[in-house]
Amino acid sequence: MSENTNNNVLVTGFGSFGIHKINASWEAVSALPDKIEGFNIIKNEIPVEYKYVEKNVPLLWEQYNPKLVIHVGVSSLTREIQLETCANKTGYVKQDISKACPESGQACCGKDSSEDCIKTELSTEVICNRLNKNPLFKASLSYNSGRYLCEFIYYVSLNVNNRRTLFVHVPPLDQPFSKSELTFALEEIIRCALELIEEEERKYSIEFQSDVVKVYKNGRAAAF
Repeated sequence: MSENTNNNVLVTGFGSFGIHKINASWEAVSALPDKIEGFNIIKNEIPVEYKYVEKNVPLLWEQYNPKLVIHVGVSSLTREIQLETCANKTGYVKQDISKACPESGQACCGKDSSEDCIKTELSTEVICNRLNKNPLFKASLSYNSGRYLCEFIYYVSLNVNNRRTLFVHVPPLDQPFSKSELTFALEEIIRCALELIEEEERKYSIEFQSDVVKVYKNGRAAAF
């Protein structure tokens, strides 16, 4: 994918499934402001369906060309805000809301995705530490996204661009965080992730300019 980005940030939450008739992830995402730090916040509710994710999430990348993508899901197993560090390609055997599973239990099956596990290059540790500075929150890192739609959508997006993708697990509403608290936490995550991306871009720009200077100090290279 092209590195040319605009001012869009794509944030997704999931629709209802199983015991989660009201999905805390979409509740929190839908309450985000339309702009954060000058970036357009594109909010999208995703059905808990493998085929929908595999078809439509890459299209969302193409449509919005986002600076940052954050997927949010709910987990009954946590009472913290969990920052997921990676996603796996295989092991998706649990049926979605359409009672379907992906072919061979794999994400991006048949596509250019040879890596068994893809890690985000965003510093989850920095983001986690920033959240934990606020006494309202308790955040932690996770290395297992659950091998269901949460991990599946994460792998699909990481396979597009792992430098601009993050997944966040939130607990059900009021266990212990309210909807507004979860939304505020997501705002902080977005701000911190954008800062990390911009720092990396500045670093790349400085390194690139330095390389150009070196080239032009070389007489033969400068001739080109």
